[in-house]
Amino acid sequence: QVQLVESGGGLVPAGGSLRLSCTASGRTFTFSSYSVGWFRQAPGNEREFVAAISASGISTDYADSVKGRFTISRVNAKNTVYLQMNSLKPEDTAVYTCAAQARSYYSTLANEYNYWGQGTRVTVSS
Repeated sequence: QVQLVESGGGLVPAGGSLRLSCTASGRTFTFSSYSVGWFRQAPGNEREFVAAISASGISTDYADSVKGRFTISRVNAKNTVYLQMNSLKPEDTAVYTCAAQARSYYSTLANEYNYWGQGTRVTVSS
């Protein structure tokens, strides 16, 4: 029903910034009805919640480890959710994946989401 594609990952020095994008497409969907979350998985670690945003964009949530450094936003007219990552640390290195669900309010739990992207790799060097 909906496909998600991430972009914007890459190699960045510690203290630098990246902006990730998650763009949705599909035959029949209304992006403004979907809440979206970002998750990440580092080598050898379990997938963890990073940030989420409600369908309207009014409500957001962040993991404690990224609060104050990352900002999630969306432009529904472009079917896109962004994750602005500032003051990056080596421990932020991971594959970042966006996920969507056809509900207005977000979840911090991965199993609540129905649609997933392929992920984009972020590497922060020291």
